Amino acid sequence: MSFPALAFVDLETTGATATADRITEVGIIEVDEDGVREWSTLVNPGTPISPFIESLTGISNAMVADAPPFEDVAAEVLERLGGRIFIAHNARFDFGFLKNEFKRAGHDFRATVLCTVKLSRKLFPQHARHNLDSLIARHGLVVSERHRALGDARLIHQFWQQLCADVAPDLLAATVTKLTARPSLPANLDAGVIDTLPDGPGVYLFYGENDLPLYVGKSTGIRKRVLSHFAADHATAKEMTLAQQVRRIDCIATGGEIGALLKEAALIKSLQPIHNRSLRRNDDVCFWQLVEARQGEWRPQLMLARDLVPHDENLFGPFKTSREAKRVLQELARNHRLCHALLGLEKVKPGNPCFSHQVQQCKGACVGKEPVSFHSARLMAALGKLRVEPWPFAGPACIREGDDLHLIDRWRHLGTVSADADMHDLPDAALPVFDQDNYRILLKARERLAPLAQNR
Repeated sequence: MSFPALAFVDLETTGATATADRITEVGIIEVDEDGVREWSTLVNPGTPISPFIESLTGISNAMVADAPPFEDVAAEVLERLGGRIFIAHNARFDFGFLKNEFKRAGHDFRATVLCTVKLSRKLFPQHARHNLDSLIARHGLVVSERHRALGDARLIHQFWQQLCADVAPDLLAATVTKLTARPSLPANLDAGVIDTLPDGPGVYLFYGENDLPLYVGKSTGIRKRVLSHFAADHATAKEMTLAQQVRRIDCIATGGEIGALLKEAALIKSLQPIHNRSLRRNDDVCFWQLVEARQGEWRPQLMLARDLVPHDENLFGPFKTSREAKRVLQELARNHRLCHALLGLEKVKPGNPCFSHQVQQCKGACVGKEPVSFHSARLMAALGKLRVEPWPFAGPACIREGDDLHLIDRWRHLGTVSADADMHDLPDAALPVFDQDNYRILLKARERLAPLAQNR
């Protein structure tokens, strides 16, 4: 079968982040009924090329010093790509960089995109690796200039030519059609939003009419997760309603899943989107704190999270409300035959039995039948599973995740900075109020915590 006009594209760049790094070289091979045409140009990125990138690509700062900036070649690149299927290896990388460069130059670039990594996986699922070096070895592709834009574009074109010669035409056509199909999107959502969705971890936000926050979600693969909301073949009633209401999507990339979880929890609390389960603010969050009333006698005292001081110990919880805290304590008292009077759950005159003792549900600490020290020991054991994990460091700690550094102190998230930040220049952040959602997120990640001093 014959395919429409094609463009085999490869870029060289100063790094891997499309929003921050820049293009240093563009290579395009145009294929249509008039034949095959090759074109390439160096690009001045306006930012230094690192020694690592120079050693990988062979493109130095001196080579691009007199090259045109992207905005000077944007019109020609746009003309060469216009109306063609955009074919690249790991196409999201190349398309993302061009999309951002065109945006800086004032152009809205859109294209039908075909990724040869995905194409290879679909056609040759028996193979584990599908990077360009693997394709070179497996298909005997002829290398001219590896890690240069036009040289790698030639390799992609060679791979395509082999597929056209060796793969059944109907199978190739069906696979290409499936991989280039545009996902179904809500009628009120701009189709161009698909091209802006990142593949990696982070948070996404759906907004409705009048920029009303509808939903905040997180994922280790934002693009795939966002599009799944609009898959009509398996959407829930909630997601169908959401799809009808959404007008705009924002995304916030994070270094990994921990950052996405922390950001999601913070945004749900601040924006209170109508389709999210509400996360309780810290105003009502509380703990039981064991306080020594007298020698050997410990009694629970209800403490609101906002009233805790940094070094408070003997904490058990957290609980969403004081009502929940009392319900849990009552249940523990019933299951462990604890004294309601000593727990503060029932008011009795000193020396009088509590009601639970009268119905044989208390061992008698209230009337001296059980030493208060024994009662305190049993209380501590009963509360054991609810104990707040002691902070394992003398000072702040951090979690490195991708390009991010999460700063943590006593289970409080102080903030997130670049992993390359100079620790000496970090401001002293005020210790925020204990947040139960952040605590649970960070507790699961405690093995990744490292003292901040080690990173100074």
